[in-house]
Amino acid sequence: MAGTPSMDDCIRNCTDCQTICLETVSHCLTKGGAHAEAGHVRLMLDCVDICRTSADFMIRGSRFHHLTCGACAEICAACADRCDRMADDAMMKRCAEMCRRCAESCRAMSSMAA
Repeated sequence: MAGTPSMDDCIRNCTDCQTICLETVSHCLTKGGAHAEAGHVRLMLDCVDICRTSADFMIRGSRFHHLTCGACAEICAACADRCDRMADDAMMKRCAEMCRRCAESCRAMSSMAA
């Protein structure tokens, strides 16, 4: 299973999502208002952390990667929904799209039990 194209894609999606969410946090804090609302920023930071953790678990071949990927899929989907509320902002739209892509690949990984 390690090194399969779907796992490689999922690792890449997790890494890209981590980066985009971190960039978006900075954007939101600069923008202020609803963008910088504590719950929204906290959710994006949760997404950053779980994406990094899921990628790490897959990279090192952890037999528990399906668990972190399951959590990652849920958190990324929630983050995408929250970012979609501000989709008139190009950065928020980009974040939502990446979170959805990551959620989809993590959902597939989470169904591959160890």
